[in-house]
Amino acid sequence: MKARPQNLSEAVFSQALRDLASVVGETNILTVPDRLREYADPFRPQPMAHAFAASAAVLPASIDEIREVLKVARTYRLPLWPVSTGRNFAYGGAAPRLPGSVVLDLKRMARILAVDETLAYALVEPGVTYFDLYAYLREHGLKLWVDPAAAGWGSIVGNTLERGFGYTAYGDHAANQCGMEVMLASGELVRTGMGAIEIGQSWQLFKGGFGPAYDTMFMQSNFGVVTKLGLWLMPRPERCLIAHVKLPGEADLEAAVETLRPLKLGETIRNHAVIEGAVRHAAGVSSRRDWYDGAGPIPDAVVDKMVARLDIGRWNVHFAIYGDPSVVEARYAIAERAFARLSGARIEANRYAPDTEPVGGSERNMAGIPAMSAFRMIDWRGGNGAHVDFSPICPFTGRDAMRQYSVAKARLAEYGFDYYGGFTAGDRHLHHIVATIFDRDDAGLTESAADLQRVLMSDARAEGYGVYRTHVATMDFAASQYDFNDGALLRMSETIKDALDPEGILAPGKSGIWPRGWRDKRGDI
Repeated sequence: MKARPQNLSEAVFSQALRDLASVVGETNILTVPDRLREYADPFRPQPMAHAFAASAAVLPASIDEIREVLKVARTYRLPLWPVSTGRNFAYGGAAPRLPGSVVLDLKRMARILAVDETLAYALVEPGVTYFDLYAYLREHGLKLWVDPAAAGWGSIVGNTLERGFGYTAYGDHAANQCGMEVMLASGELVRTGMGAIEIGQSWQLFKGGFGPAYDTMFMQSNFGVVTKLGLWLMPRPERCLIAHVKLPGEADLEAAVETLRPLKLGETIRNHAVIEGAVRHAAGVSSRRDWYDGAGPIPDAVVDKMVARLDIGRWNVHFAIYGDPSVVEARYAIAERAFARLSGARIEANRYAPDTEPVGGSERNMAGIPAMSAFRMIDWRGGNGAHVDFSPICPFTGRDAMRQYSVAKARLAEYGFDYYGGFTAGDRHLHHIVATIFDRDDAGLTESAADLQRVLMSDARAEGYGVYRTHVATMDFAASQYDFNDGALLRMSETIKDALDPEGILAPGKSGIWPRGWRDKRGDI
């Protein structure tokens, strides 16, 4: 059965679509199943075909069109699900949390509005991808780097709003964002920070502005539609050194973290270093059947053979150092000495001048070059490959990392999955990304992948850990884990939601935040 907004009759919904078409044009209203397929979750872990189905998509090309779309939505209390390009795969893609919502797709708004080489920033619209900005910088000969997400085709705005991260010294995308333009559900346009000055000259330079600062309020929320976003860019360094440390034992994770933390805190290493498990590396260069074709998780003895044949570590630390060649070499010498103290560690490094580029996908990301090599992972199990991610935050200690790894690995094995994961280093925390890779044609694995996410989150919560983002199917469950003072944070978010969006039209259920009119849908799938 074709999806439609749950609160509207077929006749009323048809009229709403006609009103939307009068704003954006008939060709920019998508309703037929073939056109809506791109708004379905491509990695959906639920076997139900109707889960999170969009009823239509509307593609505005300007702020004025967005304002008129919102006016129509308010008239009919039509739920909208804004996306920048909708490529947030493993977390739901463009699929709406509330089935029957209309996707508000902003990919036609794809202008790079400003790039300042002197002050190293850019201002972009939601449809601009990492590939787009990288190409722009190259085309104009600008000595600046973009920090790419794992998949270069993703939206800069979308990834930043989801608190995504990359791999250079500017890898914390949310931290390196400065200034937004946001349209509220009422149609009112707001600029944050110094952009609130009509002729402001420092919009992308100073985050705070005057009074309360609101940029982070629009990250992972449903409080408004971000139409422009500023981001800081990295000046192109004279030298880029990319190092790899191979550690032989499973228990070496703790020592790797303890070695890396002081190097990060002391800024010897400034980039988002990665601690990668052996299976994660193997999935980028091979398929599971190359190593093991049995049921259940890959046995440890097979992983040991994988490590030997691929000449990798059981854990592999990848980090980069940038800047003046003499400074780079001095910092690398410090890092090299630190890791050399670990038993069995093997260390190697590649050096790149500004006019040379790495070849491998992971090294290209650390050199500010977008790539798509991360998608090789979906071929790991064969068939109709997909993955869904469990993404807890981990304190930057070896004990915490080892605890999270051990619990996650055991749970994955219980459900028949390999531990495909690793840690990416912030300054005082680690992102622990654990991918559950499954074949969508295998109903058993697909259902297990869905069930496993809630179990992993429960395990993490029992230890005092929480996820920093999750799939649309588990947003309510994730929000419930943040339970201090009987869920005071979520109550505050919903109070803000009701004040800014009384009709509840923008992304009902996003991050577990439900407007008053849709609150009875919490927990529904």
